[in-house]
Amino acid sequence: MNMSLITNLLAASVTLIGYFTQQDIVFSVGLFALSGAFTNWLAVHMLFEKVPGLYGSGVIEAKFDNFRTAINNLIMTEFFNHENIDKFLTDQQGHASHFNFAPVIEQVDFEPAYDSLVATINESKFGSMLAMFGGSSAIEPLKEPFITKLKGKIIEISQTEEFNELVRDSLEKPDVIEELKDKVSNIVSTRLEELTPKTVKEIVQKMIREHLGWLVVWGGIFGGFFGLLAGLLG
Repeated sequence: MNMSLITNLLAASVTLIGYFTQQDIVFSVGLFALSGAFTNWLAVHMLFEKVPGLYGSGVIEAKFDNFRTAINNLIMTEFFNHENIDKFLTDQQGHASHFNFAPVIEQVDFEPAYDSLVATINESKFGSMLAMFGGSSAIEPLKEPFITKLKGKIIEISQTEEFNELVRDSLEKPDVIEELKDKVSNIVSTRLEELTPKTVKEIVQKMIREHLGWLVVWGGIFGGFFGLLAGLLG
């Protein structure tokens, strides 16, 4: 339902009824309501569309670069400042936040670690003894249990308070934070560069078009009220 269109049509209808029936008060109410509704509709329309001859129209697209820069500054100054990063790294009790590294550790390939262990054994004095029992293939059944236990132990270590304190201390170093902010800024800037004036206009329209429609409705209501006053006092 297009509230703007309905409001303007109702106001125009009242204006025509008042004009053809020669009822001055009805005509005044309709005319003032149409004036208020149409003016507000035009103002809303001018936010998004360029209207020839009307300076300042199409401001969303015209100020696109400023809009994009403002978003970038908002994200970096309000969300990724030093204070917010510090809050992210610390829980409400002042302890280091517990980062869940388990999903990452689960995806790590630990076969090189196992291969390194086997190579170390083969190069040690136990290598010749192992060769007597079939060499590396003799301990192949230990591969999966070794990797499983290694993953579990590393996950267990990553969940300790001491480990999280070390992570937090490392991340809180000024050069690390600045590097993090630079990387985030580059990501944000790259994503914003992909925006086009048309895309930004559509995003803003989608967010506020419904609410701006009420400006037209209230413009018609208040315009009609003042038209009624003008008709009664005229």
